[in-house]
Amino acid sequence: MTDTDNMHAALATMPKAELHLHIEGTLEPELAFKLARRNDVALPWRTIDELRAQYRFENLQSFLDLYYALTKTLRTADDFRDLMLAYLARAARDGVMHAEIFFDPQVHVFSNGVPYDTVLDGLLEGLRAGRKRYGVTGGLMLSLVRDMSVESADRILDMAEPRRGEILGIGLDSAEAGYPPSMFVDQFARARSFGWHAVAHAGEEGPADYIRQALDLLHAERIDHGIHILDDPELQARVVRDRIPLTCCPLSNLRLQVVHDMRKHPVPQMVRDGIVCTINSDDPAYFGGYVAANYAALADAGMSLDGLAALAGNSIDASFADERRWMRMHAALADWRTANGV
Repeated sequence: MTDTDNMHAALATMPKAELHLHIEGTLEPELAFKLARRNDVALPWRTIDELRAQYRFENLQSFLDLYYALTKTLRTADDFRDLMLAYLARAARDGVMHAEIFFDPQVHVFSNGVPYDTVLDGLLEGLRAGRKRYGVTGGLMLSLVRDMSVESADRILDMAEPRRGEILGIGLDSAEAGYPPSMFVDQFARARSFGWHAVAHAGEEGPADYIRQALDLLHAERIDHGIHILDDPELQARVVRDRIPLTCCPLSNLRLQVVHDMRKHPVPQMVRDGIVCTINSDDPAYFGGYVAANYAALADAGMSLDGLAALAGNSIDASFADERRWMRMHAALADWRTANGV
C-alpha cells in the first residue's frame, strides 16, 4: 500500500460523528431500482448505468431534480428502514460512531403521498436495528424544505407534534437562493418549544447574511455548509468567538460547483481562522463519497492527519449526543490517535 492508501485506510477507522447527512441522499442507484421493482414505481432509466449517468450536476437545482425524482421509490416503512440500515452499515465502515440524520417529510407526505407515521416508523426502526448491529447511535433531524410552502411546513409540524419526543431537532434545507431563513421564524420557534435542537443550511449558495439570519432569527445551534462566512469578517469573528460549528461537506461543494478545485476548498482557511468546522458527506450517493472519502479528499489536498483528527474531534463536540456518549467517542478518538501516532 502507498502512503496515500495508508492514510485513507486510517481515516476510515478514525472515530467520528456525522452531523450533516440527508438520509434520502444515501439512496444508491442499486437500492433505488430494488425499491422501484418492489413498489411498482416506473423510473425513466432502464439500467443502473443510465441512472448513474445522471449524476453530473451543474448546480444545486439540477441535483435536487434527480434527488426528488428518486424519493418516489420510497413508499413503505420497510423501504425507509432499509434505506437507514444501508446508510448505517456504510457509516460504521467509515468510523462513524454517532449520526444526526436529516429527513424531508414534506416531500414524502405532500409530494409522494406517504403518511408521516410510515416515514417516521421506518426510519426509527432502522436506527434501532442499526444501533444494535453496528453500534452507531444517533437521532433524526426533521428538515423543512425551504422551497415548499410555509403552510406545508406548518402542516408537517402538526403531524410531528404528537410524536415530538422521537425527533432530535429541526433543520432547513433544499434550494437556498431566494428562500431566506427569515421565512421560517415561527416554525423554528414552534420546534424549539417541542424541545428540539435547531440547525439550518445557510451560506452555501446563499449569502453570508443567511447565516446571520439563521443565528439571530432561528437561533440555530449549528450552521450547515456556511462556507460563504468568509465573505463577512464581522460574522466570521462572531462564529469564532461563540464557537458555533459549521457542518462542511467538501465533496458536495465540489460536485455542485460551489468550489472547482479541492485544493482551493475553504475548510483549511476556516480552520486556520479558528472556525469550528466538521466534515460530513451531505448526500453521498450523489456526491461521490461517504464521510471518510470527504476526509480523504482534504488529505489529498494537503491537510495533515493531525488536522483531520482535530476535525473529527470537532464533530464529536458539535454533536447533540449525551455526555456519556460524547466521552466514549472522545476516548475512542484518543485511542486511535495513539495507535496511529497522531
